[in-house]
Amino acid sequence: MYVRKLLVLSLTAVLALPAFAQFRKPEDAVKYRQSVMYTMGTHFYSRVGGMANGRVPFDAKAAAENVEIVATLSRLPWAAFPADSNGVGKTDAKPAVWTEQAKFKDLADKMQAEVVKLQAAAKTGDFEALKVAYRATSSSCKACHDAFTNQ
Repeated sequence: MYVRKLLVLSLTAVLALPAFAQFRKPEDAVKYRQSVMYTMGTHFYSRVGGMANGRVPFDAKAAAENVEIVATLSRLPWAAFPADSNGVGKTDAKPAVWTEQAKFKDLADKMQAEVVKLQAAAKTGDFEALKVAYRATSSSCKACHDAFTNQ
């Protein structure tokens, strides 16, 4: 367990470094945020969602591990939306990300708050609690995607 926590903390530090540093090119910011979102989506929708929606058998340990990864990643993409990345490359981000930054930040904060609740639910090992928290977190993700992406 200690090794796993150390690995997650190390991964967080490595992944967070580019976000805290200024991106050398706007394209780097786009690649970074897309990578984080893709990985977070894989752990959230495919792995935890698969369990919460009954597509795969519930495994409390796997659910908690995947939610921990989601929690770590949920803090990373926001610094990768610098003004000079608006409209750069192949992206689904709408210009509203940059013109409605207060709303964007508010929805990001709400998602992170729901992820914290999801973490707590996953730690209990209670499948019903996980399902409820998963749905609330999924709704918070959807709210942001509806407002700020072309998906």
